[in-house]
Amino acid sequence: MKAILFTIAVSALFLGACNNSSNQTAAKKTTSTEGIINAYLQLKNALVNDNGQAAAIAGNELKLAAEGLNKATLTAGQAKVFNEIADDIKEHGEHIGSNAGNLKHQREHFEMLSQEIYDLVKTDDNSRQKLYYDHCPMYNNKKGGNWISETKTIANPYLGKEMPTCGNVKEELN
Repeated sequence: MKAILFTIAVSALFLGACNNSSNQTAAKKTTSTEGIINAYLQLKNALVNDNGQAAAIAGNELKLAAEGLNKATLTAGQAKVFNEIADDIKEHGEHIGSNAGNLKHQREHFEMLSQEIYDLVKTDDNSRQKLYYDHCPMYNNKKGGNWISETKTIANPYLGKEMPTCGNVKEELN
């Protein structure tokens, strides 16, 4: 019995160490804007599902991806835009990451973040991924809100399960 418990404990420690080192390695090895965009899309999908905990995880990953970006791999246009928005991306990621229980606050930061990610995506001529710039006219007392999606089908991160298909594609990117 002791041997089984010891094996389980060692396995848990080993798996935890692997997960921690792989997360740190991923942040250190970000060589393009792809890591930032992927974390943003993960965040968007968490908000679509009204999942504040998953949004918090994605917010933290977004912050790490921005911190770990190797600027030497960016084009001049990407570097200019990234330098202008990097601190904001990190700040929004941090706020979203520290507010797992507050979807409204997470969505407020997501709205501001979406414009910055849009600006970054527009500079990436070599992106292999088709993206869509979407708009929800009902969000924020009908002021509206924009976001980037990896699918043409509308999945609304601002209204989540309440109005999942509210919105339209404004622009195809890449």
